Order: sequence, then C-alpha cells, then structure tokens
Amino acid sequence: MALKDIFKGHEGINKILISNGGENAIDKTFFYLSGVEAGLFEGSSIVATRDSLKMFVFPLEEEIAKQSGHEIVSATSLAQMKDNISRELASEKEVGVNLSSLTVNMFDKIKEENGKLKFRDVSESIQNARMQKSADEISRLKEAANISGEIYESVLNELKEGMKETEVAALLVWKMMSNGASGPAFGSIVGFGENSAIPHYSPGNRKLKKGDFVLTDYGAQYKRYCADTTRTVVFGKATEEQKEIYNTVHEAQSRAMEMIRAGVNGKAVNQKALDIIDATKYKGKMMHGLGHGIGLEVHDHNALSTKDMVLRENMVITDEPGIYIPGFGGVRIEDDVLVKKDGHERITHKPSDFLIEV
Repeated sequence: MALKDIFKGHEGINKILISNGGENAIDKTFFYLSGVEAGLFEGSSIVATRDSLKMFVFPLEEEIAKQSGHEIVSATSLAQMKDNISRELASEKEVGVNLSSLTVNMFDKIKEENGKLKFRDVSESIQNARMQKSADEISRLKEAANISGEIYESVLNELKEGMKETEVAALLVWKMMSNGASGPAFGSIVGFGENSAIPHYSPGNRKLKKGDFVLTDYGAQYKRYCADTTRTVVFGKATEEQKEIYNTVHEAQSRAMEMIRAGVNGKAVNQKALDIIDATKYKGKMMHGLGHGIGLEVHDHNALSTKDMVLRENMVITDEPGIYIPGFGGVRIEDDVLVKKDGHERITHKPSDFLIEV
C-alpha cells in the first residue's frame, strides 16, 4: 500500500480523514491504511498525508494501535477526540473524506465539528488504490485461500445422512479456525438438494439424504483478508443430469479462467462463461456475474460482470459460474484468482475435474 495512491487525482488536498464508525459503519480503509490485525476501533480515525499517517484512538485499543508503528494520538473522551482531530486539520482549507463509508449522520457531525473546512469525496481514488494488492495483502489472501482449501476434504469425510445444513456450516467455521483462520470471511452458504439452486441461500434445518447436491460457499478470513470458494459434490451416486450440470459449469469456469490477465476487460470474461452455458439446454440458468474482487471485503469491487472493468495486475478476483434449476438443485464452482501481467494464478486449491460422489 502506498499512501500517495489514495491522493491520485486530488491535487490541492494534503490530508485525508478516515472516520471509522460503529459496527454498522466500519470503514475497511481504516485497516487498509493502518495494517492493524485486531480490534474494532469504533469511533477511531486516521489522518493521512502522502507520506505518513496518524491514528486517533481511545485507550481501549491504544496498545493494538501501537503495534502498527504509526503515530498514535489517544483520547479519553469523545470531546477530546473531536478536539484532537480538529487541531490536526486546523491548518487545512480542504480535506478528503471517504464519503462512501460515512453515514449521513457521521458526515454531518464531521462538518459541524470542523465548520470552516471544506470536504472532498476521495472514495473513488481509495477504491482504485485498494483494487491492486500489495505483496503483504497477496500473502494474506493466499493464506486465507489455503486454509479454506485444506479443510474441505475433511468436511466431506464427515458428511452423514441426516446431518442438517446448519451443522455443516458450523463444521466449516470450526475447521477453518482450528487451522489458523481469524474467523469466517462471511456467513457460510450450505445448500442440500433443491436448496443448492438458491445462489444466496442461508443454511437451515434441511437434512442430508442420498442423491443430494451439497453446495458449500465459504471462506476463511486471515489477518482481515478474505477467501471465497464454492464447491459442489453429490452425497451418494450422481445422476447423469447432475454430472452434465457439473461438467458444463466446470468448462465455463475453465474457459473463462484462461482469459484472465492484466489488460483484459472483465466483461468479456463474464461473457465467455455465459456463452458456454447458454449454448446448452441450461441457457439462462446463470443469473449472476461471473466474479468480483476480494480483499478486506468479500465483495471488494466489480470484476467479472456485465460492467466494463479492465483487469489490472495484482487484483485478486473470483471466477464462479453456476447453473441453478429450481426444485432440482444447482452447481457453482468458485475459485480465487490473482491477476498477473501475462496471465493469472489460482490461489485456491484446484477443484475436481469431475463431480465428486461422497
């Protein structure tokens, strides 16, 4: 991460204020800039320049903040926090803010507390900077992906007839954390049988039975960075229809993956997967974009969809085609991919080339 990158296109701005709210208004850019691996830092802020930053925190997380190596300014009350930040910004005429991560109330309060200042939205430059990962970010993403892949076979070995979807979801989280994850990157999706046809399904009390598709969409979080992987198997003997669906999705993913490299428009990669699926009897059965960026957030930015997005070196994205047939079931295969100058690197474990029967 280079501080100067978040200032690109904003000449005349010397300082950027990043305000972290409560649990419902956490700004991941606070952690992108500071690098801290633990803590919520509710009500904390960062003031960044092109070559340094200061963290404004409360004693609750002061010791964690010190581990970052940045200058720390601690406050014991909301009033003192306001005064500390106002003094830091007092010499400026205009200050950048990450408006996309501020609530209306938060922004109104910032303006009220700094009445003479003008504020400029720099959220687009922040997002652009966060799209291309540093070596440290890539290392964290690879470890999150590795943990996610390492546990999968052991989860399959524990599948038993009569298990609930919620039991498998809990098993995924337990195994990820037992193998070094900081936690789950998001609420795991586990769908049995007909429920596997619901892309954003929440696991329930449906019990596993022979012949069911078992779709698991999950990911480890490692030092705040997220993995996102989906695998689909059959519990018992697969039908020819189930194999055909899997093979179609696998081909769509593989052919799209071949296109991923810096300079390619993600819209074209998305279209390649759609073309393969729509050339079969499953036309129209993939109702989502092919992939998205991952990083501090599971859906970090647009990547492979109907929108124009030129892929850049060191982006990390997903490739996740799917076919969903209501009442029958669905297949999704998802991998995390590092975009390189002349190609790509799959950082999740390679999925099976054939439909696994458990």
